[in-house]
Amino acid sequence: MTQIQHSTARTFVDTVTYRPGAVILYPGKSDMLYRVSSGLVRVHTMDDDGNGLTLRYVKPGEYFGEEALAGVNRAYFAEAVTDSSIDVINPALMSAEDNLVVTTHLVKTLERAYESIYRLVGKRLRARIAGELLELKDTALATQTENGDTMIYATHDELAAAVGSVRETVTKVVGELSREGVISAGYGKITLKNEKALATIAAA
Repeated sequence: MTQIQHSTARTFVDTVTYRPGAVILYPGKSDMLYRVSSGLVRVHTMDDDGNGLTLRYVKPGEYFGEEALAGVNRAYFAEAVTDSSIDVINPALMSAEDNLVVTTHLVKTLERAYESIYRLVGKRLRARIAGELLELKDTALATQTENGDTMIYATHDELAAAVGSVRETVTKVVGELSREGVISAGYGKITLKNEKALATIAAA
């Protein structure tokens, strides 16, 4: 099973758990708002050729499914990246304080979206990959090694979807960064060896 219902009562918030890879939301009708309690959720879209693009990652305390507040249809998928616990919220039962919290979140999400668009359009792939790795280091995909470095569990395909490129090109850039000693890469994982240098590359 990919999900377990923790609360059967029709309450303001139900909590549902999802396993890695489980699809939480599909494009279509929207009626509930969702908040990540623990884990990590990837919001992504897909074109007619099956090419995916990561729109954003949703971390604990953050919301997705905000289109339910306006009653418009959803145009994306939401997928659990790690074991994730998700609060399901009925917008009709939200208080004024709840609405303020969500509105504040939406403003921050919009700011991050602007930054992502600028990175995709205005920066070279090398900078986009560096920026994405720094973004992921504060998520459930990251862990600390014995040396104190941050190791991120992400494949080249996942990086490609996040930076708007293809796996082959991302692999080439990851190789370059590895040879420069900025990162080290293994199967499905990337270790950040020099975060200061990575930040410089991301800002270029």
